[in-house]
Amino acid sequence: MIAFVSGPVAALAPTTAVIEVGGVGMLVQCTPATLAGLRTGEEARIATSLVVREDSLTLYGFADDDERQTFELLQTASGVGPRLAQAMLAVHAPDTLRAAVATGDEKTLTAVPGIGKKGAQKLLLELKDRLGEPLGTHIGRQGAAPAPASWSDQLHSALIGLGYATREADEAVALVAPQAEAAIEAGEAPAVPRLLRAALQSLNRTR
Repeated sequence: MIAFVSGPVAALAPTTAVIEVGGVGMLVQCTPATLAGLRTGEEARIATSLVVREDSLTLYGFADDDERQTFELLQTASGVGPRLAQAMLAVHAPDTLRAAVATGDEKTLTAVPGIGKKGAQKLLLELKDRLGEPLGTHIGRQGAAPAPASWSDQLHSALIGLGYATREADEAVALVAPQAEAAIEAGEAPAVPRLLRAALQSLNRTR
């Protein structure tokens, strides 16, 4: 298992980062929040999890070891593969997911694209004794886990991390805001990766 990769950031894309390790570029699949903390040319250390399939080897990257461990624990539930596990972490922080499972909060899980009401109920049952208590809070004593950054903050940070100026990032966030608001009105959490792709398309058209 590759526990982490460390080295200069060679390239950034909407869903991936390339980290140079010993002269080799390691392609790592990352959430927008993880990508937001990276800058091309700067040193980075990313916790990783290697997913092996018959026809592929995919390296998933995380901001810290807690995210990586949560990613791996989520996949112990039936029907949860690496893509869905990463989508869950793109929408919610590990502590938010632990709090949701500990309290039986279906709404938090259904905010993740691809998880419906029945799927959320199944996940709550299967993950109940696997994720553990939230690390930063004790249910019933200090309230719920802190909320993750808003979709607009995540998107803005990701665009800055990809090298766009603050003004360009502001404009792109404003352009995709109607899509995010439509998702919220439908009772869903805005899918940041999808919004990031739309924002990049709008930026390419205006350049």
